[in-house]
Amino acid sequence: MKKELILDATKIAWHKERIEQWAKGERIAPITIDMSLTRACNYGCSFCYARLQENDRFDITREVVDNFLDDCTEVEVKAISLVSDGESTLSPHFEHMVIRGSQLGISMATATHCYNLRKEALKRVLPHLTYLRVNISAGEPARYAQIMGVREKWFHQVCQNIKDMVEIKKNNNLDVTIGMQMVLMPQDADQVVPLAKLGKELRPDYLVIKHTSDSEDGALGVDYSKYAEIEYLLKEAETYSDDDYEVAVKWSKISSDGNRDYQRCYAPPFQIQMSGSGLVAPCGMLFNEKYKKFHIGNITQTRFKDILQSDRYWEVMNYLASPNFNAQTMCGSLCLQHKPNEFLDALQKGEIELKKPTDEKPQHINFI
Repeated sequence: MKKELILDATKIAWHKERIEQWAKGERIAPITIDMSLTRACNYGCSFCYARLQENDRFDITREVVDNFLDDCTEVEVKAISLVSDGESTLSPHFEHMVIRGSQLGISMATATHCYNLRKEALKRVLPHLTYLRVNISAGEPARYAQIMGVREKWFHQVCQNIKDMVEIKKNNNLDVTIGMQMVLMPQDADQVVPLAKLGKELRPDYLVIKHTSDSEDGALGVDYSKYAEIEYLLKEAETYSDDDYEVAVKWSKISSDGNRDYQRCYAPPFQIQMSGSGLVAPCGMLFNEKYKKFHIGNITQTRFKDILQSDRYWEVMNYLASPNFNAQTMCGSLCLQHKPNEFLDALQKGEIELKKPTDEKPQHINFI
């Protein structure tokens, strides 16, 4: 029987030992690191948060990659996802990063627009990935070009790349999970059902439909009240699920109106983000230069293990978890760490107990 795939919750409860260390005030290593190998991207997506994340750029070289992976192994980081604020497949070190990280025992994953990943490259990296998620926010060529900021013919190449990865997975009996993701702006709701249908044709393991994150000042102009008006389309999309293809809507965030029910931010020590510039920060929403007071270090200049053990790292983490910080007023909407934050906030308030789940471990346990 296939293990459960959790797409709208957190898996942090399966890491009880590290939570206990954190609760004692120990300087823990992250369970998951979300990062990019570059700030560059050859797409121009209308919903892209990376345009709000500009910071001083430095090149992540092969030597930096190797030092970083060695440090992650030493401090017991369990998973690295190449997601963050750039298109990591544009880096000449992408394949090396995935393969070497996997060989060192780190769970590796990536999210990509997938235009650059052709069949031969897929054959090399898929055996070393826990999951590969394709960011594709339209199901029709013309609308894909409009929403993703590229030429229509790129849509057809991406579809072919997805077909190839599904075939490679099947022919080689690989454990990798192949997903598609729609970052949904309410005004693009006409693409929800076409994309669900496209996924049913291409046969990845899942399509997830998620909200669009916005900055605290609403720079992307997301009107969260509009999601309620397209609920019927999201429910229709879910009907295209079958035994081997799941259409999953992130209802907990889409139906939240962009609001949080907690104020302190506890999750970054468990799941930090790093920019494609090498910048280490608590989360991607704080990459921009205007948030420099939250910037901790840069792996192109300082070894990651030294950054992790620095007083600066823990000053920032402790500030976010203090009464001086209010995630409801000082953060953008519904960040990467939102679900772990909900769990840790409830734990700190005594609303739940810390105990190891009795359920069977879900897939991708190290990506919290």
